[in-house]
Amino acid sequence: MHVSSTALLTDEYELTMIRAALASGTAHRRSVFELFARRLPSGRRYGVVAGVGRALDAIERFRFGEPELAFLRERGVVDARTEDFLGDFRFTGSIWGYGEGDLYFPGSPLLTVRGTFAEAVLLETLLLSIYNYDSAVASAASRMTLMADDRPCIEMGARRANERAAVAAARAAYIAGFAATSDLEAGRTYGIPTTGTAAHSFTLLHDTEEQAFAAQLDTLGEDTTLLVDTYDIETAVRTAVRLTQGRLGAVRIDSGDLRTAAQDVRHLLDDLGATRTRIIVTSDLDEYQLAALSGAPVDGYGVGTALVTGSGAPTCSFVYKLVARAVADAPDAPLNPVAKQSEHKRTLGGRKYAVRRLDAKGIAEAELVGVGQRPDTDDHDRPLLRPLVDHGELVGREPLQAARDRHQAARAELPRDGYKMSRGEPVIPTFFLDEHGAPLANPYAG
Repeated sequence: MHVSSTALLTDEYELTMIRAALASGTAHRRSVFELFARRLPSGRRYGVVAGVGRALDAIERFRFGEPELAFLRERGVVDARTEDFLGDFRFTGSIWGYGEGDLYFPGSPLLTVRGTFAEAVLLETLLLSIYNYDSAVASAASRMTLMADDRPCIEMGARRANERAAVAAARAAYIAGFAATSDLEAGRTYGIPTTGTAAHSFTLLHDTEEQAFAAQLDTLGEDTTLLVDTYDIETAVRTAVRLTQGRLGAVRIDSGDLRTAAQDVRHLLDDLGATRTRIIVTSDLDEYQLAALSGAPVDGYGVGTALVTGSGAPTCSFVYKLVARAVADAPDAPLNPVAKQSEHKRTLGGRKYAVRRLDAKGIAEAELVGVGQRPDTDDHDRPLLRPLVDHGELVGREPLQAARDRHQAARAELPRDGYKMSRGEPVIPTFFLDEHGAPLANPYAG
C-alpha cells in the first residue's frame, strides 16, 4: 500500500501549536513526550503493543512536499515561517519504545520521544492513530488465540473495516498469533499467509449444491474447504464426502449453534470415513465464543467483525503527553519534569524507564517504571524499552516474525490469572519509582 507522504495524517492543531511556538521562540526547546495508557479497557487483564513497525514506516515518510504545503497555504493553516520550517522538516530526535508484540499495563511508557517541541509534537496524531488501533486489534487477537489454544485462527474482517484499517488489522492479528488472513493486500505488504475459498453466493450461483462443490473441487482440489450450511448441513456433508471419496480437506460451518453443529458434523464425517476432514467454524466469533467452543471438535476458526473492532474496545485510549522540557533553548539547558494536574487526567512528569519484574520461574510479578532513572534490577528482570530511532535514524526495524515471537514469549510470562476471560484488574501492578528507588504515588491506579 503506497502512500507518498504521511504528513497530513495529523490534526490541524499540531501545526497551529508549532506556528505559535515559532512565534514565541519556544518551538526548539528540547522536550520529552511519552505515549501511554492511563488504564486498560474495562475488565481486561493485559494489553498488547502493536503498530511499532508501521509507525517507523510512517515517520520515514513524514515529509511536507509541495502538494502538502500548497494545501496548508490554501487553508491558511501556516504562515511563511511555519511553511519554511515544515518544508525542511525531518525528524532528528530519538525514540525508545516497547518491542512490538510485548504486553503493556496502565502507565507503561510505550514510547518515549525526545527532540525539539516542534518535531516531537508533530508526530502526536500519527503515532496515536497507529498505536491505538493496531494495539486494540492485537489485544483482542491475543485473547482469541489464547482461547483457541493450538487451533489456528484466520483473520477475515476486511469487509468490516476501512480498507486501510483492514490491512493494519491483519498485521496486528498476525503478531498476536493469527495464522493467516483473507486480505490479499496484507499478504502482499507484510508477507502474511493468505487463504480463501468460497462464499454462500458461489453455491447459490449453481443449480445445485453438488454442482457448486464439484466446480470448486475441480478448480481448487480436494484439500479445499467446502461451505456446508447454505441449505442443509447433513446433506452437504454427505455430498462433499461422496465427491471426494472421503478425502476432503475441510468443511466450514457459518451459522447456527456452532458447538452442536460441529459435534454432529464430526460424527457424520467419521461415520462416512472422512476422519481427516477438518471442521472450520465462522460466524461473528469473539474470544468468549472461542472459549465456549474449546471442547468442541473444531479444527480452526475464522474471525472478522469482533477482531477488527477490538472486540468491544476499538481503541486503547493511549495518550501522548509532554513529560519534560528544557528551561531554555540552549543545548545544555536542563530538562524539567512537567505534568498535568487536572483531577481526572493527571500525568506523572519526568522521563520513564521500564522493566518487567519476573520471579525465579520467569513469571511476571510487576511493571517497574523508574522516573528520571532506570529502576534497580535483578537477574530476573527484563528491560522493556528498546531504541527505535536514534537522532533521526531508524534503528528499530525488525521482521514481523520477531514481533510474533516476542508476543508468544511475553504472554508466556503471565501469571495464570492473565489467561482468564472473566472481567478483572490488570494481572500485574505497575509501580513508579523515583530516582532514588523510592515509591511514587500511581496517578493511574483505580
